Amino acid sequence: MPAHQQLHDLLEQYRAGTLSLDEAAEAIGGLRLDRIGDFACIDLGRQVRCGMPEVVLAEGKAPEHLAEIVIRLARASGRCIVTRLSDAQVDLIRSTAETEGIRIDYRATGRVLVAGNGPAPQRTGGIVAIVTAGTSDIRVAEEARIIAEEMGCEVRTAYDVGAAGIHRLFPALKPLLGAHAFVVCAGREGTLPAVVAGLVDRPVIGVPVSVGYGYMGGGQAALASMLQSCSVIAVVNIDAGFTGGAFAARIANQGAEIPGGRKGP
Repeated sequence: MPAHQQLHDLLEQYRAGTLSLDEAAEAIGGLRLDRIGDFACIDLGRQVRCGMPEVVLAEGKAPEHLAEIVIRLARASGRCIVTRLSDAQVDLIRSTAETEGIRIDYRATGRVLVAGNGPAPQRTGGIVAIVTAGTSDIRVAEEARIIAEEMGCEVRTAYDVGAAGIHRLFPALKPLLGAHAFVVCAGREGTLPAVVAGLVDRPVIGVPVSVGYGYMGGGQAALASMLQSCSVIAVVNIDAGFTGGAFAARIANQGAEIPGGRKGP
């Protein structure tokens, strides 16, 4: 496995003498953990170890526990990402962060919150395209979008271009063709990822969305359809925008590092 670029850069800085031993050890810290009371153990080394930030799933967490986790992560890492928040959780995090002097950016459509005073992620050159079949799929697409941006990627989108009006797709794809990876979100029968994969020469990740009703509703038909795709695609779980966005960003970031790799038009 090739060395992770961030780790490689840190070691080069230490070898060149621009980073002290203590500074390098603190930055590397890939196994750093921080226990919070008896309810959480946060991973402070994921960015260095895995090339992606620690992301907190808000679902099922008590608002007061979640607020403490967010503040601790934001202080330790400079930046904290939280997904699937309720209004009560957002309100408590916002008020707690305000007293601690920590900035909050809440994206209501994707239900994703970014907390911290650290710098915005450095651009990697990776490009991720995100496409939705319908307007109802945008909530999942926006979760994918924010995660990919937090991993340093440029994100290009085309929303509501599904197979029910296939003539909408072709002009929408044209400005996306420079992307290193595509995330395609679709509910109901979940056709769109297979169609897109038959039109582009980049990896396509299908995200089934819990849109649909009756027999095999709630994203089940979309998931089954994507798993049976005759086009070559990867498929994540229902409504897994985070997973789709993070996987696409990993592909895009690696693609951007390849000499002569396509950087976009």
